Amino acid sequence: MSNLSLSSSDIPHPLALATNPPLLFQRNFGLLWWSQLISQIGDGVTKLALLWFVYAVTGSALQTTVIGILQTLPPIVLGPFIGVLIDRFPKKIILISTDLIRALLIGLIPCLVSHEAFTVEYLYVLVFCNAVATSLFAPALFATIPFIVRKSALTAANALLQSTMSLGVIFGPLLSGLGIALLNSQDVLCLNVLTYIGSALCLVCISIPEIPHKAAFPAATLKTSIRSYVKDFKEGVQFTFFRQPVIRLLILTAGLYSFVISAFHTLLPVLGRNMLKLGPVEVGYLTSGVGVGLFLASVFLAKVALGPPWQRIRLLVTTSLFTALALWGFTGISELPLSLLVVVLIGMGSGVLTPIEWGIIQEISPPQLIGRVLALYGTLAMLAAIGGMTTFGWVTEQFGEVWTLLGMGMVLLLTSYIAFKISRRVRNSNQEVKCLE
Repeated sequence: MSNLSLSSSDIPHPLALATNPPLLFQRNFGLLWWSQLISQIGDGVTKLALLWFVYAVTGSALQTTVIGILQTLPPIVLGPFIGVLIDRFPKKIILISTDLIRALLIGLIPCLVSHEAFTVEYLYVLVFCNAVATSLFAPALFATIPFIVRKSALTAANALLQSTMSLGVIFGPLLSGLGIALLNSQDVLCLNVLTYIGSALCLVCISIPEIPHKAAFPAATLKTSIRSYVKDFKEGVQFTFFRQPVIRLLILTAGLYSFVISAFHTLLPVLGRNMLKLGPVEVGYLTSGVGVGLFLASVFLAKVALGPPWQRIRLLVTTSLFTALALWGFTGISELPLSLLVVVLIGMGSGVLTPIEWGIIQEISPPQLIGRVLALYGTLAMLAAIGGMTTFGWVTEQFGEVWTLLGMGMVLLLTSYIAFKISRRVRNSNQEVKCLE
């Protein structure tokens, strides 16, 4: 019998709540949510300012995608170490440090550099350093959730955190577009330092019940320390790809989704500027439309009981197909209102996968391994994202925006088919387990 059962009764989690108030009214999760709301708005402001600056200076879609590539390279390169560090260091320290470093790199430093010296190459260096600092953040954030949220609420908690991302996508690009129109990209980055500092202040007040950690930096010879890290990394790989094959299958669907959606988000300013002839304010509206769709999907997942894991995976079948059709629909639209509606639909489709897959992974991963599992998941998804941004950036320059959108839709059709096969396999495996019981 294939080892695909998602039963996790034998996996201890450190949280057992006597009462279950709404998640946003629970002190730790509520503070985490507000921290992320502030931080995600800052990220939304930063992303459009960076992309607009590069494309305005270079006029190259491929060079614009370099921003996305530089943001994904560090998590890929550092992936083997990220999960081990998360499982060894207190997660609260990681989260606070990341916000403060982002405030320095993407906020304070641009303020101190003259407009003449703030070149595309200089910006690339800042983006890369910022990505190195933040490569720990996402896996640390979602590794924290099982420690402060009951197991039955994990998908809802992930959806609520995704809602902060969607709100950041809604308001961040809008504020960024207005700021670019009134000031310039560099000044927008300078003002944005306040959002990261505000996020760090919220995180200071959070209490995270950590499990006992190994020494972050073992007091031993360098050779012994390296062996210790390699051993922990292998333990994470073994669990992720051999002891729980369903995680391996979820990583496959996440990779295909990231291949398309990351490229779409990165190229959206280019699509808006070239296909719809939009300026920075209108592109801000269009990018915010993705956030509206993400927010609607997040509210749906936070409010609706989705049933057993195979049913949740089956929902990915529908949303992948739905998103593919929306991408194809974007090719035939020339007016801003209709394109905004289609972008909202694309955002809704892309907002379903992550909370569902994170929830399943958090349910079945032991607390002492959660950082390594999520880091591996994120690393492989990032690897797919960088491939998608490079591929579709090249396709856009060589063949145009229409062929890019058609290709993205085809990849999502493949994702829908694979998700359907996974859901059937998981359902059949769980039925076999029930018969044996």
